[in-house]
Amino acid sequence: QVQLVESGGGSVKAGGSLRLSCIVSGSIFTIDVMGWYRQAPGKQRELIAFITSDGTTNYADSVKGRFTISKVFAKNTVYLQMSSLKPEDIAVYYCNAQLMTTDGQRRGYWGQGTQVTVSS
Repeated sequence: QVQLVESGGGSVKAGGSLRLSCIVSGSIFTIDVMGWYRQAPGKQRELIAFITSDGTTNYADSVKGRFTISKVFAKNTVYLQMSSLKPEDIAVYYCNAQLMTTDGQRRGYWGQGTQVTVSS
């Protein structure tokens, strides 16, 4: 009953920029936190940025100063603006939403992932 759909991935040269979007739809009552994770080949999935319902943000050191997370919760949408991309940013990027559904269930949901490739 809840779906997360990401878009905006692709291939860029080092130093370039991309903006990822994630739209949440379905039986949503409230969204508490939305975040972006990434999983590079052969590595564990890692949290890189999140934003709470009151706008508080937090970033992993690896992306701090280069990536910006923002939200339009009224539209159930979160963005990740990625700048100064490096080859080490290559990964599949996943959106995550911690929310309460209309039937009172509170849990996390994942998007399908979007590939980001950076060439040197």
